[in-house]
Amino acid sequence: MEVIHGLGERPPVDPERGSVVTIGFFDGVHRGHRAVFERTVAVAKDRGLESVAVTFDRHPREILTPGNEPKLLTTLERKASLIEALGIDRLVVLAFTEEFSRLPAELFVQRILVDGLAARHAVVGSNFTFGHQAVGTLMLLAALGDAAGFSVEGVGLLHLGERAVSSSSIREALARGELAWPTEALGRRYVVDGVVTRGAGRGTGLGFPTANLEVPGRMLLPGEGVYAGRATAPAGTFPAAINVGTNPTFGAEPLHAEAFLLDFAGDLRGEPIALEFWEWLRDEERFESPESLAAQIARDVERTRSVVGADAAPRP
Repeated sequence: MEVIHGLGERPPVDPERGSVVTIGFFDGVHRGHRAVFERTVAVAKDRGLESVAVTFDRHPREILTPGNEPKLLTTLERKASLIEALGIDRLVVLAFTEEFSRLPAELFVQRILVDGLAARHAVVGSNFTFGHQAVGTLMLLAALGDAAGFSVEGVGLLHLGERAVSSSSIREALARGELAWPTEALGRRYVVDGVVTRGAGRGTGLGFPTANLEVPGRMLLPGEGVYAGRATAPAGTFPAAINVGTNPTFGAEPLHAEAFLLDFAGDLRGEPIALEFWEWLRDEERFESPESLAAQIARDVERTRSVVGADAAPRP
């Protein structure tokens, strides 16, 4: 899949061939988003067109309601990887700026879909909105598309049981430390990406050296607590006991994530790492002594090995 940042003077799609386009922020690339991508790819293959996804470099609310934007479920890099796995030919990343937010709906369609991507068909979620003050709806997009020469279809909200799949519902569950709904709605386990940074070194003294994760400020950490999961680094994939919290035994620290990688020995500082959350184990606690904390970590490690089960062996 080709990733294109912005639409320059030369369209990324052959105007003679045309494309099937879907547009959205697609945070988390959850199962509802996947239904939209799968329909986009299917129509493109059936009609011999390019399949194109359009997304944005930041959540629109960073510009529209600064200070009230949600934490994100996926980095742009992970989002691109998940979209690529669904068969999309090109991903176009547009900068969502103040100027862009003021683009009228009609100009949005003309510049992005018609001039930029030679759209012959558009597939969007049924609640999709676009243009200045979000005046553009599925109905308006269909009317503008009809005038511009492309067709439009909406994909309805996906329900699992009686619950609608949405990025916001996934965020709310994760903030409470709940993993069952995010795993079901995402169709995968939740992952936090970051870079290993230098910590206080207390884990080494306790016999459990941890990788401290520096996470982009926009990203969502699950609720405070201890989790069983896996860590993927350049050295391989390892079961991991993960702590999200403030280390209350040693005094309050900023909220952060750190992980003890089972069956791993080495220095990961400066390396990218992805933490995959499998199961919530317990609340973060304040212990009376480092020794009692070490004893509890040992129990966490054994529970982690039990949870990860057959996948406990490290994988290169």
